[in-house]
Amino acid sequence: MRNSELMMMVLLLAVLSLCKTNSLACKEREKHALLRFKQSFTDPTNRLSSWSLTEGCCGWAGVRCDNVSGRVFELHLGNPDDSGKSTLVGKLSPALLELEHLKFLNLSLNDFRGTPIPSFLGSMSSLKYLNLWGASFSGLVPHQLGNLPSIRQLYLRGNSGLYVDNFSWISLLSSLESLDLGWIDRHRDIHWLDYVSQLSSLSELYLPHCQLNNMISSLGYVNFTHSLTVLSLPSNNFIHNMPNWLFNLSSLLVLDLSDNSLVGQIPSTISNLHNLNHLNLSVNMLIGRIPESLGQLKHLEILSIFSNFLCGPIIPYQLGNLSFLSYLDLHGNKLNGPIPSQLGNLSSLSYLYLYDNELNGTLPRNLGLLSNLVALRIGNNSIEGTISEVNFAKLSKLKSLGIYLTSVIFNVSHNWIPPFQLHHIFLMGCKLGPKFPAWLQTQRFLQTLTLHDVGIVGTVPKWFWMWASNIQTIYLGYNQISGNLSQVLINNTIFDADSNRLVGQLPHLSPNVVLFSIANNSLSGQISSFLLSGSIPRCLNNISAMATIPSAIDDKFSTLKFSIYLGFQRSSLGYREDLILVVKGRKSTYTNILPLVRIVDLSCNNLSGGIPIEISSLFELQSLNLSRNHLMGRIPENIGGMKYLESLDLSNNHLSGEIPQSITNLTFLSYLDLSYNNLSGRIPSSTQLQSFNALDFIGNPELCGAPLLKNCTENEGPQGDENVEGPERSWFYIGAATGFIVGFWGVCGALLCKREWRRAYFKFLNNIKDRVYVVTALKWSWVCYHFRRYHMISMFVMSKGLQPGRKGGKR
Repeated sequence: MRNSELMMMVLLLAVLSLCKTNSLACKEREKHALLRFKQSFTDPTNRLSSWSLTEGCCGWAGVRCDNVSGRVFELHLGNPDDSGKSTLVGKLSPALLELEHLKFLNLSLNDFRGTPIPSFLGSMSSLKYLNLWGASFSGLVPHQLGNLPSIRQLYLRGNSGLYVDNFSWISLLSSLESLDLGWIDRHRDIHWLDYVSQLSSLSELYLPHCQLNNMISSLGYVNFTHSLTVLSLPSNNFIHNMPNWLFNLSSLLVLDLSDNSLVGQIPSTISNLHNLNHLNLSVNMLIGRIPESLGQLKHLEILSIFSNFLCGPIIPYQLGNLSFLSYLDLHGNKLNGPIPSQLGNLSSLSYLYLYDNELNGTLPRNLGLLSNLVALRIGNNSIEGTISEVNFAKLSKLKSLGIYLTSVIFNVSHNWIPPFQLHHIFLMGCKLGPKFPAWLQTQRFLQTLTLHDVGIVGTVPKWFWMWASNIQTIYLGYNQISGNLSQVLINNTIFDADSNRLVGQLPHLSPNVVLFSIANNSLSGQISSFLLSGSIPRCLNNISAMATIPSAIDDKFSTLKFSIYLGFQRSSLGYREDLILVVKGRKSTYTNILPLVRIVDLSCNNLSGGIPIEISSLFELQSLNLSRNHLMGRIPENIGGMKYLESLDLSNNHLSGEIPQSITNLTFLSYLDLSYNNLSGRIPSSTQLQSFNALDFIGNPELCGAPLLKNCTENEGPQGDENVEGPERSWFYIGAATGFIVGFWGVCGALLCKREWRRAYFKFLNNIKDRVYVVTALKWSWVCYHFRRYHMISMFVMSKGLQPGRKGGKR
């Protein structure tokens, strides 16, 4: 009985010790060491405010102590805020060395200001976990890290300033299980794999963006053959075949070799990786067919081989066996043949990307049975035939649909109610019309609607504008959509309806609009009626438009942009917008810098009236295209205030009057077209304007001056720069005379007034004269001496009957 009571008391004490860690006495030495460690940082959000003398260190934020000894054994100081607001800034203090029992150290996502990783970390022999991910370290990764015998997890990823010169020290970490050195330059060590392969306990290896150049075609012995489960080597410089040793890693679950330059075929021995559930070989230069042996990877969940040069058909029966496959991306290859119906057997499939291939045939109906499908994209193939309700029968989870540049015809009933609620629709170059699809109004969560060149003919239905007001992005270009926009409010972030039959005045734009394009329609009326009360500045102010420089009118302009044509590319699991703009008379593609583009394009409509003078408030506008309309009146006098303007096209209108003198202030202007208007007078004089071609001003009979061949008479037009040439020339002569007088008397006056300076000056001149005389005399003597010597030798040779340059005499 006593024994059982005693055992109960021991258990109770153990439980209490586990529950009350904060009541443990903190070791004073470790407490003061942590306070010194804190002093090496600045802490803008007071994350370490609990670190004070009044409290025990076991209760401090991020500090964990052993339940029995009270020793500090874990420091969780990684930045919890992705925005960087809670970043600790400073450098690592050697005070950490006094934490002799520290096993866990996380300092990720802090800012160590480009300082090197301190070598003293290699003396913390108890460490099992070290995380310095994204902590702004730079310099050489210290070899002393090889002195950490207990380390199991080492994460140095995201410190782009780090590099490794010799990786031999890594082979000493016999207990290492997980290693992540992403974004660390390691091109200096070509034997990296020899050292890593000696780690018998290694389970996860992450080396993305490390500038590695080879994987070695064969290895004598690989210690991690049965332990390695993750091998991630994307975005390196491998330019060779896939090495054979890869396919001996029988325990591998994840293999990522994407974004390299791997060549050759995918080996059939890939089936040896029978436990694999994630395979990514995308963005390489692989050729040949998809091996049938891929169908033996029964556990495969993610298969991504996009952007290679694979050809041949999609292997039907083999891929149909992959019952766990949830992600299949084969886009951007040269695969041909029909889409196999066996793909409809992949009941777990959520993402299917087959676009940008050479597939043909029809869309298998049983794809509509994939009840877990979230995204389907089959564009830019030779797919044909009809798509009906049957193709979407059980796609209740579908969120993204992309069918474009195909010959597919949509044939669904007018009152069809789809089983899905889409977020993104990309339909381009297929047949959806001629009627506007009524089923769209059942979609309540749309973010992107693209119906580009889908054969829609007729008037926009009444329900459309209200229904579409909450959609972020709308592309309706290159159809035959008609309707009056005079009373329409555009509330979308991006709206493109180029090349349709829309009429009326320009629509009203809400403050949410970022990109607006409506070129090549039949809009009419005055530009000044654009949006609210009939003036362009108010409308653009309401759009938070393009002037970031404060002005008396408004300083909210920032992001309004106008486009001509839009295409899409997919990157990883997201989408990237590619915008093809006709700017400066040529097509340009904008991708990464698309958010910086500031363009107004209202060309090819029936707009009338004058150009509002307030348009010059768009200080940061880069391109303005109002060509091929019926605009009248003068070019705004203060158009020169748009100092960042690079392209200006006002051609084919009815503009009259003189070209404003302020246009010479547009120093960034590289494209100008004012042709075919009624402009008159002299073209303002500036290097910028005279560098343009005469064709940019042609069609204005009353216009004269360079670069046109027509000369101006004295009473013809303004004199431009010549009107101010007199005062400018006078000030030039005044300044030149003043400078000469000051310079001359500044030197000569000092010599006249200071005898010592005068003597020193003339002594210096005498020395220079003597040196020049001596050098010249010596050079002249040298020339004369060699000339006489050469002459005497020549005379001697000729007197002996010899020819200079020959060793023998006459024969």
